[in-house]
Amino acid sequence: MSAAYPGVKIQRHLLIVINPNGGPGKAISLFEHKVEPIIKAARCTYKVVHTEYSGHALKIASEIPLNEYDAIVAISGDGTLHELINGFAQHKEPMKAFLIPIAPIPAGSGNGTCLNLLGLKEGQDIAAATLNVIKGQSMPIDLLSILQSGKRSFSFMSQCVGLMADLDLGTEHLRWMGSYRFMYGFLRGILTRKTYRFKISVKIEAADKVAMVEALRKHTSSVPNHKPPPAEQTATTLLPPLQYANDYDGWTTFEGPILFLYSGKGPYVSRDLMQFPVSVPNDGMVDIVIQGSISRAAMWRSLDGAEKGAAYWRDSALYLKASAYRLEPLQEDGNLSIDGERFPFREYHAEVHRGLATLLSMSGRYAVDFTLGPPIPS
Repeated sequence: MSAAYPGVKIQRHLLIVINPNGGPGKAISLFEHKVEPIIKAARCTYKVVHTEYSGHALKIASEIPLNEYDAIVAISGDGTLHELINGFAQHKEPMKAFLIPIAPIPAGSGNGTCLNLLGLKEGQDIAAATLNVIKGQSMPIDLLSILQSGKRSFSFMSQCVGLMADLDLGTEHLRWMGSYRFMYGFLRGILTRKTYRFKISVKIEAADKVAMVEALRKHTSSVPNHKPPPAEQTATTLLPPLQYANDYDGWTTFEGPILFLYSGKGPYVSRDLMQFPVSVPNDGMVDIVIQGSISRAAMWRSLDGAEKGAAYWRDSALYLKASAYRLEPLQEDGNLSIDGERFPFREYHAEVHRGLATLLSMSGRYAVDFTLGPPIPS
């Protein structure tokens, strides 16, 4: 048994939070037919709670007794994880609450967190995700605090405006389609080719794409039993035609017509899109992609290899690692999506808090290998 459970507690006590309405609405069935038999076989003990309203998971996490559960299992999409993390932030002892590991079971539309933890092959495999619940080890992850109109919330996955927010929030009525709704939204965006104006200030920590991949290799090679991706690459990094203003106190400010800004932690945001291929769990930095205006043909070509992170090398996409950034809309209408949740479309400030929250992981890293490739012309 010690060999089968190296370094982890045997027969965990779990709090299982099920969102019956997440994604295609199959969470209860998945639990009863696939998850529960496995955790029973592993002799885990557990308590099951079904969420009954928006914000219920937040309330559960804000009131969770400390030192009672070995992990929280979220059978849902990424939205429930967002609620759990923000519930920890409202706990009477938030720093201790953040140490409780969360283990997701994929039952939503995108399931980006499961894909990052388990990889593209097993990221939607219920049995693999349940095995992570039973045998995964605690892995610290960065969080971003989002300050907007004096109110603070926390983001564990992504923030986006422009096209990527429109295709997410604009297709909520199509959740029954699963991840295919995002493709529908993107195709609609190609037809409209709408651009947006923002003032963006970034505290840049890294901007050289080749150097960022080398940093990824060093990170993955430091994790036991993991083989890093190959190192061959001769590409150079080109910046898109954005209008830069002055630098001040380590911040760079620029504005210009863009298709979208997408920032976040974790390579995958859905199985069809590796948006942040050089992201690592706890480097203290958020990855930011700013896509300049490109033709419809270039937008269509960007679908090729998107699930492998090919767009990382696109010349028209500015890819940065930052410790903080600010975004101010310079127009009235638009969408702001944070971890897939709708937020008011107005100015916000984002700052990274290194290793603040905890997930369960079988490998201690994001299970994504981003292999270097040639730059893609816009």
